[in-house]
Amino acid sequence: MNRLGVGFIGAGFITNTFHVNAWVGVRHADITGVCAYQIDRAKATAGLCRKLQVGDPKTYTNVRELVRDPNVNAVWICEPNFTRIPVMEAITEEVTEGRAELIGVACEKPLGRNVREARKMLELAKKAGLLHGYLENQVFAPSVTKGKDILWRRGASTTGRPYLARCAEEHSGPHKAWFWDGTKQGGGVLSDMMCHSHEVGRFLLTGPSEKKGALKPRTISAEIASLKWSRPDYIQRLKGMTEGKVDYSKTPVEDFARANVSYEVPEGGLAIVEATTSWCFVGPGLRLSCELLGPEYYLQINTLNPELNVFFSREVKSKAEEDMVEKQTSEQGLMPVVSDEANTYGYSAEDRHMVESFLDGNMPRETWEDGVFVAELVIASYMAAENGKTLRFPPEGLEEFVPKVARGTWNPRA
Repeated sequence: MNRLGVGFIGAGFITNTFHVNAWVGVRHADITGVCAYQIDRAKATAGLCRKLQVGDPKTYTNVRELVRDPNVNAVWICEPNFTRIPVMEAITEEVTEGRAELIGVACEKPLGRNVREARKMLELAKKAGLLHGYLENQVFAPSVTKGKDILWRRGASTTGRPYLARCAEEHSGPHKAWFWDGTKQGGGVLSDMMCHSHEVGRFLLTGPSEKKGALKPRTISAEIASLKWSRPDYIQRLKGMTEGKVDYSKTPVEDFARANVSYEVPEGGLAIVEATTSWCFVGPGLRLSCELLGPEYYLQINTLNPELNVFFSREVKSKAEEDMVEKQTSEQGLMPVVSDEANTYGYSAEDRHMVESFLDGNMPRETWEDGVFVAELVIASYMAAENGKTLRFPPEGLEEFVPKVARGTWNPRA
């Protein structure tokens, strides 16, 4: 096979803003199908594909029909978290019963809302005999991969391996109502974004020649809080933003979370990942930041320190947009512009890698095994936060645990 035909399941923000735009930099693959529950959304995404010349996809409202399309060789699952299991069950049934011939399947983070769901997704992929890729874009970000290469090649090789990674993702809150709903999303900001921070930290601390399991997680501690969105005025604002679908006076979730994971390294010492996430950061827009510290060196990344800034005075009036940076909060003043977010955040390199791996018949660098491990770290973080103490990893009862925020019973003032 010389080219890969890819079908997208889901035609929302992540597909349209990042993956379709990233596809401009993907070779040997075309977007050949788009499936969404609302046909108008699928057609809009298909139109964007044609505009960018990354494919001429057929549109579907049924997953089974999409995967039966002979021009679809692999699928990217970008549907909301609470739909992932039914989607994957349908794909697996079509493949195992011979009605679909797929090579691989990729899934956006998180793989599941909890450990049990993540393991179920992996089980289904194995049952179908599919190559599987975990779409964790930040470990493919050029600044992350280039920075890791330089520090390990020059710093770690002469003075010793790094021992501390600090990783954070912060912005002012999600776009869609279901993200704010703990039962649908699987929790709050910890579930939504700390999956990134956990995996980027592990990636940076793992040597280029070491296997994924070289670092052994030993302990985990965490804290969650609702710092902004459970205040009375912001409860009302959130109700308005979500057309009354979300009421944090009744079922709040955390808008701030932090966790520490200690890993045993191959030499027998320790390395630490400090992960922080927030839906209550009000700056120019989304901020991704990383630090990696070693004996005689360190790395620093901040996506809000780009090569381009613009300034608009009070005399410049315009409507609210996100044309400078994701989650943009202002149209005046001195503002950073992330000129190619799909590339900066790692989507371009991620999609290229997944396509090349599937065409070569290889498992990608990030697989659903990694997605399960990240789910374990996320849920263990919730367990540690609810217990208010450091836990040995893996803690007992991890697979059965469902956080209070995901059950709608969490009280931020308790």
